[in-house]
Amino acid sequence: MLAMLAHASVAAPIADLSSPPPVPAVPAAPPVAARVNDARVIAADNEPGQWLAHGRTFDEQRFSPLTKISDANVTRLGLAWAWEPGTTRGMEATPLVIDGVMYATGEWSRVYALDAKTGKPIWTYDPYVPGAKGRDACCDVVNRGIAAWEGRLYLGALDGRLICIDAATGKPLWEKQTTDTSRPYTITGAPRIVKGKVIIGNGGAEFGVRGYFSAYDAASGEMLWRFYTVPASKSGPFENPELELAATTWSKDSAWDSGLGGTVWDSMAYDPELDLLYVGVGNASVYNRAQRSPGGGDNLFVSSILAVDPDDGRMKWHYQTTPGEQWDYTATQHMILADLEVPPRPDANGHVGAKSLRKVLLQAPKNGYFYVLDRTNGELLSAAPYIATSWATGIDLVSGRPYQREEADWATTSRRVTPGIPGGHNWHPMAFSPKSGLVYIPTFESVYEFIPDPEYRWKPGVINTSESWSGIAERLEGFEAVAKENVRTHLTAWDPVAARQAWRVELGQGIPAGVLATAGGLVFQGTTWGKLRAYAANSGVTLWQGDTGTGVMAPPITYEVDGEQYVAVVAGLGGSQGGHYIRFPNENPGRILAFKLDARTPLPPMPRAPRRPGTLGNPIQAPVLEASAETLKQGRALYALNCSRCHGLGVEASGLYPDLRHSSADVFASWKGIVLGGAFASRGMASFADVLTEQEAEAIRAYVAERALHEPGWLEWFGHQLAGRVQFPARWLAD
Repeated sequence: MLAMLAHASVAAPIADLSSPPPVPAVPAAPPVAARVNDARVIAADNEPGQWLAHGRTFDEQRFSPLTKISDANVTRLGLAWAWEPGTTRGMEATPLVIDGVMYATGEWSRVYALDAKTGKPIWTYDPYVPGAKGRDACCDVVNRGIAAWEGRLYLGALDGRLICIDAATGKPLWEKQTTDTSRPYTITGAPRIVKGKVIIGNGGAEFGVRGYFSAYDAASGEMLWRFYTVPASKSGPFENPELELAATTWSKDSAWDSGLGGTVWDSMAYDPELDLLYVGVGNASVYNRAQRSPGGGDNLFVSSILAVDPDDGRMKWHYQTTPGEQWDYTATQHMILADLEVPPRPDANGHVGAKSLRKVLLQAPKNGYFYVLDRTNGELLSAAPYIATSWATGIDLVSGRPYQREEADWATTSRRVTPGIPGGHNWHPMAFSPKSGLVYIPTFESVYEFIPDPEYRWKPGVINTSESWSGIAERLEGFEAVAKENVRTHLTAWDPVAARQAWRVELGQGIPAGVLATAGGLVFQGTTWGKLRAYAANSGVTLWQGDTGTGVMAPPITYEVDGEQYVAVVAGLGGSQGGHYIRFPNENPGRILAFKLDARTPLPPMPRAPRRPGTLGNPIQAPVLEASAETLKQGRALYALNCSRCHGLGVEASGLYPDLRHSSADVFASWKGIVLGGAFASRGMASFADVLTEQEAEAIRAYVAERALHEPGWLEWFGHQLAGRVQFPARWLAD
């Protein structure tokens, strides 16, 4: 102790009694967190090191002017930091980075604030979405991001709440329920903030809801206006005047009870010069137009792009990408605003005039065509297929309407159509580089067979697509059967002026993740198989790839702290594609990772997936049940309708969600309590007592058990080898 005191006395400064004591320094007031407004976003290029809004800028180009990481030095990129929030569900967010702090969202609408330089957590906010709400989510309990405004963050929670959060502390300030809680609405998309108004839509069309988007005052949470995208009846009353026009495109016998769909679950963009907000509208409910709107009709405003005045929500123009939509061809995909020199449409003689600078809106919706619209008035300038399409042979540039093929109409008979349900391009954001003039699109090539159900009737609480789910189950019983129809993905570079593909990178089976373009001549994209890649923006040549371990769906961002440029990405597979088309050899830990030049931080290890039942020492525990062929057939159809979207068709899950064939004996014994009683509701497995009887739940149990007992386990495989008189090495038998 004496030695310690002596050391302390030597180290202490000696007071200077001849001068007055120094005045204590007053610590500088900490800067207000997330101080973002219209002016700052408009001038975002003056602060290229920030990522202030969902698409970085109002035009949603996802292009960064930063150049310290370039095609000349990208090979020096290494992991700077990694942080894991402790989830294995889908991670789809675009983070914001504002004044050195990263704000990101994860599963169950949780929000994370991290030090953007080190990855150290600052705070976490959990909105405590009820686990049972997971049943209403078509595509996992994901969230794509938040918005920032004047020191506050705005979250659209899965259960339909709009929540205002203090950006400095992570404490909630107010919340508003934006949806009818008696209907299966969800929110997974990021809000946008324009002129102090928080714009938010919702999802749930497949389950039967009516689409709309709303504006709320960012300070108070007061709702300022709401735009319904489809009418509630043929004759009104109409909540907004645009619905009077829309109603003329629907049959009087339309499936009004279904809500008709048209949900606004993702894309928006804003032009501050024109003062126009652009909104993408989703698919119809129910899918089959013959049952949704008997007699036909364009069914406005499903699968449309709307331009509205952000002050009052009144529509200025609209363009419908897929009139009478019946293939789940949403127009909610990412929209980009740019000023391009493009040729006018050909005249009546096919003559094309000189190019002129136009204010354009670019979109590659699910239907497979790339659209260039004049964003001042909605005029169609070009439309060309960016992938193979079989539902239409082209788009009439004068009328803007597709030349639809009769062979794609599945009103009364099964039809195989491409693109399939995933679309040619889904929610994964694309990017535009003003330097290369190219749009970089994460693309799918898929085929899907639509099977009509002539006995379909709308039923609350289940998927209301009007497809024959028993027919789907018969045709697609098993993981491989689903996967083989969605086997090709690409990164497509598209020239929006020439309306043609510039180059393409084959990505194989998986998920084509979101994209970032930079002034360093680079395009960044993650992969399903645990990599982050950098491509040459002009050619698509792979210049670098780094390990992420976990697969990536979300788009990367780039930012700068203390003079160093970082590239960051949220990793973690899930969603509809991640949950059904990919097998998981490992656990699926959600991660946020940041890379910079010459960094060498080790990547966190990837935990292996638990040993599957049926392997050595872990036998399958499904009971042997007496069930007739008719009961098993009923169970298969009911399983496909109610269970397959999480647990996989044919009871073959990818590994993200529980594979019910591998359930414990206790789960099979407690089946009624789980499926009807809601015993696992807090884990996301809600009760289905509102749609299933005890007999129907038991039929599903019999079908699941039958599928489990037909899966070859390790002992069964070993028995087959012995029966085939395979000679095993003595050391194997000794082991």
